[in-house]
Amino acid sequence: METTLGELLGALDHTVATLIDAPTGEGVVLRTVALAEPADLAEHLEAGGVLAEVYLLVGVDPEQTVRWLRGVGARPYARRPRLLMTKGADDSPEVRTAARAAGIALVRVHRHARWDQVFGLVRRVLTRAPGGRTEAGEPDLLAPDTDLFGLAQVVAAETGGMVSIEDPHSHVLAYSASDDAADQLRIRSILGREGPADYLRILREWGVFDRVRRTDEVVDIPDHPELDIRRRLVVGVRRGSDGTEDRLLGTIWLQEGHRPLRPDAARVLRGASAVAGRIIARALDAPSTEAVLVRRLFGAHGAGVDVPSVAAALRLPEAGPAAVIGFGALGPAAELAASSGLIRLHASAFRGDSVTEAIGDRVYVLLPSYHSEHGVGSWVRELVAQLEQARGLVARAAVAAPVAGLTAVASARAEVDRVLASPASADGSRVTTLAEARTAVLLTEILDLIRARPHLHDPRLAALDTYDHDHGADLRTSAHAYVRAHGEVSVAAAALRIHPNTLRYRLRRVESILGIDLTDPDDRLLLEIQLAAGPPRTPS
Repeated sequence: METTLGELLGALDHTVATLIDAPTGEGVVLRTVALAEPADLAEHLEAGGVLAEVYLLVGVDPEQTVRWLRGVGARPYARRPRLLMTKGADDSPEVRTAARAAGIALVRVHRHARWDQVFGLVRRVLTRAPGGRTEAGEPDLLAPDTDLFGLAQVVAAETGGMVSIEDPHSHVLAYSASDDAADQLRIRSILGREGPADYLRILREWGVFDRVRRTDEVVDIPDHPELDIRRRLVVGVRRGSDGTEDRLLGTIWLQEGHRPLRPDAARVLRGASAVAGRIIARALDAPSTEAVLVRRLFGAHGAGVDVPSVAAALRLPEAGPAAVIGFGALGPAAELAASSGLIRLHASAFRGDSVTEAIGDRVYVLLPSYHSEHGVGSWVRELVAQLEQARGLVARAAVAAPVAGLTAVASARAEVDRVLASPASADGSRVTTLAEARTAVLLTEILDLIRARPHLHDPRLAALDTYDHDHGADLRTSAHAYVRAHGEVSVAAAALRIHPNTLRYRLRRVESILGIDLTDPDDRLLLEIQLAAGPPRTPS
């Protein structure tokens, strides 16, 4: 997927970004973006690998920028950035000279733009789908790979207005080109700033936000000249039009310019809402590139992962000990998946280089260069307790540490899964290691093998079940209590709350029906295993 400098500038619009210089032209291809502060510059330069192609320099003064540009300019061109985005550093002649010498384009970002907003917009432009085209070469609104920026441009062209698409928290996801009729609400929204307080208060008083959240109607909002706010239409964006999920994914705002909106603008906006719902839902459902790499590292996509390449892409140390933690829900699994963000937050606070990913109904955390099983265990126990207190989520966790480098992460995750698939600890502890749970894990897997293979079931136990059914007896339970008590009749009788002689009578019946000798260690062992495995599974 490729985006040129010209395409990026066209998507960001002059509201956000202005081109200062492009020594290699606007056709240069951009794929990756990084946001760097002063402390990051030296680290990125010393990394030795390929730097990001787009750099957003936050709080970096002209002198630091010049030094960095000269450093990257000494590299082969293939390993240099292609674009530098700054707020004011480009005013320095030295910066412009150093950038041109390095063959790096310079773009000035609006001084009121929020860097987190700009970073998100740039990343979305660089990772967006190329968009379908009609025979006339225009963007195709109905193309399956239409992106939000392309959709905004099409809606603007079809309605005669200016479009912005926002998420449920009013963060701008994409927008069409602006002209000099763009009002303060649009400009401030695109720059990542909140709209005028008085106008937002009016929208709340009119119930605009509630109507958008609760209905599919297009809301017509009149202009407010005293606030420099023009007329606009707004509609909610939902996951689909089939009514299976009414979750609000965002909103589409259409601002009127110098000319009135076209008569069918509301109809176009309703259609755009359906398309945007599919685009956003597809983006939510599709894992990011980083998520795919992390899943490969955890072995979720099978064997054969190129660990050195994945480690380099994720900037993780390939060698050295690590720790792998798996979290499983003791309640509804969906609640744990929904809490993966909270787990990621706590993991990042514990270790800044941690990696967290939800796979299936479990959440996994990788702690690179970490080998203290005790330290990890203490943190995980605190996190499990916090999940229950903050979310009411009852979870258990398994820890594998130390893990011998990233090449062993996938096998460590498999070991963690073995622990989580076994019964919880009898002492009530919800955090354990494979070493601590070895007995429970192996016993669970042995019993599962027996349950899954009919030829390993002792057919004699069927006679015991028949006797219990026909006589209203409970010989199976009595025999199970006896073998669990290691053949101690008094202990087993106390657990069953019956007289020891009653239990002795039942055990003689068991021996008679099964044709075994309970004083024989082998017979007693086989009976205990068969009783623990339970009745054979009924074929589905």
